[in-house]
Amino acid sequence: MATMNIKDPRVHQLAHELAALKGSSATRAVREALERELERERQSHEPDWAGLRRLQERVSGTSHLWLTDDDIYDEHGLPR
Repeated sequence: MATMNIKDPRVHQLAHELAALKGSSATRAVREALERELERERQSHEPDWAGLRRLQERVSGTSHLWLTDDDIYDEHGLPR
């Protein structure tokens, strides 16, 4: 297993402060903080399927004509 050698004094200070508040080791406090942040980031990158379904429902109820690529671009792919 690889180890990390973090040389930033502020990181050490924050880790020990968090550990003291949680009553745990600095390693455990850092691990749990990283796990929480990683989960938050993973969730923020997940598609919003419910939002997409709501959008589909909204647009399916419209009677407006939709533009196609042919309406917007010429035969050379340039905007009309």
